[in-house]
Amino acid sequence: MNPTGYPQGHALLIGVANYQKISRLPTAILNDVNDVAATLSSPNYCAYAPTNVVTLLDENATRAAILKGLDELATRAGPEDTACVFFSGHGGVVGSPGNEDSVLATVDSDLADIENTSISSDVLAAALSQIKAKRLLVFIDACHAGGAAISKSLSDGKGHELKSGYSPNTFAKLAVGSGRALMASCRADEVSAVFDGARNSVFTTALLAGLRGAADKSASGFIRVFDLFNYVSEEVPKLIPDNQHPIFKADNLEGNFAVALSQGGKKSLLSLGTTVMAQEEDSWSVLEKLLVELYPFGPRDQEVWSRAGGDLSRLQFHSTGLATWHGALRTLKQGGGGKGINFGSLLRIAKEDFPNHPQLVAVQEP
Repeated sequence: MNPTGYPQGHALLIGVANYQKISRLPTAILNDVNDVAATLSSPNYCAYAPTNVVTLLDENATRAAILKGLDELATRAGPEDTACVFFSGHGGVVGSPGNEDSVLATVDSDLADIENTSISSDVLAAALSQIKAKRLLVFIDACHAGGAAISKSLSDGKGHELKSGYSPNTFAKLAVGSGRALMASCRADEVSAVFDGARNSVFTTALLAGLRGAADKSASGFIRVFDLFNYVSEEVPKLIPDNQHPIFKADNLEGNFAVALSQGGKKSLLSLGTTVMAQEEDSWSVLEKLLVELYPFGPRDQEVWSRAGGDLSRLQFHSTGLATWHGALRTLKQGGGGKGINFGSLLRIAKEDFPNHPQLVAVQEP
């Protein structure tokens, strides 16, 4: 147990399953919030102060209560703190094709007046912008599959329907700002799975394992943002192959910031894998740091990705080289990024470009 914990961690966790006027969701959604809250506040895991972890469930997750909770989070989280916002529930798409936006459906949302009874992406983005913490991570677990036609549309049984999900523009909007990042449970054209009888959704199952230490493969004693997404994005497709792929959005991240303590701050490889696995992970981490340093504009810089046999059209580009490199290497680890590229070919090209760089020369293939 860490005697000091992680007092700089603050969280607002929201879950809605039993909507008043919209189709309901599985009980797993409420379990997700309770289990994430317990993990964050556990001295054996993330070690947040319990008073810094606020949950809003079902009848307590009204539009007014959620906005008040965000306002209170902005008040208590200072510039040097880390803030997390987690939402599990319905999301809806509004607007015309080509100009779509999204809303967060609160427990009291009414499809007959959705714009005034939900939280629009603009309102949510404005609330997030008031949070002064230099490190803010937003989790969105929506587009849930389960129940009648939930994956396609939201219904109130009175003839009103709303397309379920979130638009890609919304995700980007919510990640705007220095030190801001967003992790969503699935792509816009996918659904977030909840298996029958499962305690948690597929996304939150992986997230919980990551927060409980599995994402800290280098045994640093911290759960870091890129490492957490790396873990979740690799584990979810294992649980539901080819059907769900978490996405990550970041506008301006300057580093792989800590989200929480790992296993109470213990620097141990117990239950995190063998030493060999940690060394392999380190090879990828070291290469990523060096590529960010040597090719700061990302995989397009000096055409390094293409020269290594990669296909740039297979990559997702972000506003910073750091975030783009992180996503590119994650794709590469999963066998993507182009048929002709792999760890070895990328390393070889970098060594050809910088033959006298001592750290690069020392990197070995995992």
